[in-house]
Amino acid sequence: MQLATVLTPISPENLQLAAQCGVTHFVTRHYGPDPEPLIAVKKEVEAADMELSVIEGYLPIERIKVGRDDDGSELAELKDLIRMMGDIGIPVLCYNFMAGTDWVRTKLNVPERGGAKVTQFDLSVVQEAVLLGHDGAGTHESGQEAGLDGTGLTHDQLWENLERLLNEIVPVAEQSGVALAMHPDDPPLDDLLGRPRIMNSVENFERLVQLVPSPANGVCFCQGTFAEMGADIPDAIRRLGSHIKYVHFRDVTGTADCFTETFHDNGKTDMAAAVRAYREVGFNGPIRPDHVPQLVGEDDGEPGYTMLGRLFAYGYIRGLIQATE
Repeated sequence: MQLATVLTPISPENLQLAAQCGVTHFVTRHYGPDPEPLIAVKKEVEAADMELSVIEGYLPIERIKVGRDDDGSELAELKDLIRMMGDIGIPVLCYNFMAGTDWVRTKLNVPERGGAKVTQFDLSVVQEAVLLGHDGAGTHESGQEAGLDGTGLTHDQLWENLERLLNEIVPVAEQSGVALAMHPDDPPLDDLLGRPRIMNSVENFERLVQLVPSPANGVCFCQGTFAEMGADIPDAIRRLGSHIKYVHFRDVTGTADCFTETFHDNGKTDMAAAVRAYREVGFNGPIRPDHVPQLVGEDDGEPGYTMLGRLFAYGYIRGLIQATE
């Protein structure tokens, strides 16, 4: 397994801290059709003795999700990105199919161990939902066109849009040596804020990989989201097996209707059993901490993406990887 990370910001200090903690692989966003910014990040990461292995966030996919990429410009840019990744040598593209939104929470400062702050989702106060994440989801034209923000879609239409997309990009991914890794809906509900959701169960992920069977059509196994589904994490890992291309390592307490993020060692999942299951299925790709607690002194940071919590997570994950060898 490859210990990986995102960094916000990508600063020399944060790169050095990650490298000092044993991180070997790096995750960054899509920077647009010009390859130079991505090449520059790759060089910066390699100078810190890490490899750039995953692109996720800011993808040209929002119109595709709702079936409104009328001129095909998003699809063309997405294909170009996959080819660019193949040329540069970046093996994993992580995407999601949350139409008109991204991951949302209703509270950002719930106290965890020692007063650390974590995020929470509670469906009963969903009107207080805060859009989080890094890919600009839901911002296109502010939903001025009917259906552009995901409302009005049906679950069947969302599946049709997904299958159409996979038929287009899986062959490009195969040719480019890039694995596509679908992230689950977070929270994994059937509907959220008037929008249908489909990537919300282990069964639906099994359906995903059968829509267009290919080694390039894979899964981002976000442990926290699968835990929100109520899935048995080691069993779900075994069921999805070789389709898992990338792991978001985190944990929660609660259910999809109401859950709270936790420290990586303080949730409901047997994390050691999860890492053993990854070993059983032969997973050797990037695994990164996700949605870390905000620790003392980080009140002004972005919830889930501050640095001190990542340092704790790096050591915890690295320890589990070594302990299960």
